Amino acid sequence: MFPAMATRYDALGVDTQGVEGSLRELGTIISSTFGFNQAEPMLPLGYFANVVRISDDLGIAVSTDGVGTKILIAQQMDRYDTVGIDCIAMNANDIICVGARPVSLVDYIAVQRLDDRQLTQLASGLREGARQAEINIPGGEIAQVREMIHGTRDGLGFDLVGTCVGTIHPDRLIVGTTIEPGDVVVGIASHGIHSNGFTLARHALLGAGGLELDQTLPEVGRSVGEELLEPTAMYVKAVLAMLERELPIRSLCHITGDGLLNLTRTEKAVGFVIEDPLPVPPIFSAISERGNVAAAEMHTVFNMGTGFCVVVPQSCAAEIIEIARQHDHEANTIGFVVDDARRRVWLPRAGLIGEGKTFVESPEPPPA
Repeated sequence: MFPAMATRYDALGVDTQGVEGSLRELGTIISSTFGFNQAEPMLPLGYFANVVRISDDLGIAVSTDGVGTKILIAQQMDRYDTVGIDCIAMNANDIICVGARPVSLVDYIAVQRLDDRQLTQLASGLREGARQAEINIPGGEIAQVREMIHGTRDGLGFDLVGTCVGTIHPDRLIVGTTIEPGDVVVGIASHGIHSNGFTLARHALLGAGGLELDQTLPEVGRSVGEELLEPTAMYVKAVLAMLERELPIRSLCHITGDGLLNLTRTEKAVGFVIEDPLPVPPIFSAISERGNVAAAEMHTVFNMGTGFCVVVPQSCAAEIIEIARQHDHEANTIGFVVDDARRRVWLPRAGLIGEGKTFVESPEPPPA
C-alpha cells in the first residue's frame, strides 16, 4: 500500500515541490478572467482567499477547499460526522485571513453510491462546523459518480469540498501591507494534524508504523483513528473578536500545508524568526518516529502545533493572546518579523530555515 522506506511526501505521490511550476500556466489562464466583468478580484492568485469588489463599501471574500485523504480515515473508521467540520474550518479559517467575516458555504459531495447513513453523518458534521463558524449552508450538490470515486469501503467512496464566502469593506483588507520588522507573531494552537499531510501520516502510522486504527496510540492516549479524525480547529470567532477591537493587525495566517511557511503570504516581503514555538502535540512525534520522517519534512508538511498566526505590533500581543484564550484557544508569542527580501522563515530551535515551500537544515543563525 505504501513504499516501504518512503519518508518524504513527494515519494508518496504528493509533489509539493513541483506544484508551483505546474500551476503557473493554469494561474496565468485563470487570472486572465479577472477583467471579464466590473467586479474585479482585488488580490492576485495564491492568497488564502480572494476578494471581489462589489461596490465602494462591499467586498465579497471567496475561498474553496476540501478535506483531502483524511476522508480515507473516515471511510476506514466508517464514521463520517467529523469531516464536515473540517470542510467548514478549512474554508472559513481561510476567509478570515483577509479580515473578512464568513457568511455562507456551499458544499459538493461526490459519492460512489447514495448511502443514507453516510450522508446523514456528513450533513451532521457540516451543520456542526457551520454552527462553530456562525455561517449558513444555503445549498450544495450531491453527485453520484461511481466510475470516478473509489475508497477503502466498497460503495462508500466519497469526496467533500466546500466554497465559502464572506463580507468585508474593501478598505479594510488585511494582507500584510503594513507589516514591519519588529512586529511579533502570536501563534494559536492547533488540534493536532487538522486536514493536511494525511498521506504522510497514514504511511507513518499505518504503513511503516504497522498500527491499526483501533489501536491505542500511547503517545496520545486514544486510538489512532480517533486522533486522526480530530476535527480542524475553528478560529473564526476568536479572530472576529480581534477584528472588532480594531487592533492594528498586520497579517492573519492559517497554518495548513507548507506549515509555518504560510507566514510569508504577505504583500510586503519580510522574513520571520520563530524562536519560541508552541508545544508540539505528541501525534507529530509519533509520526516522525514511527515513519522515520526528518524534522525538515515534518515542518514542511504539518502545522506542528500552530494552527493560526496573528502578526501585530508587540504592544498588542497580550490583548491578542487574551482574546484567543477567552475563546478556548491556547496562544502565545512565538516569534517576530525581520527584514528579509527572500521571505525566509527561521526555526532556530529545530536548526531549520524555510524558503519557498521547503524547510532545510541550516546552521545559519537568524537575524537579530
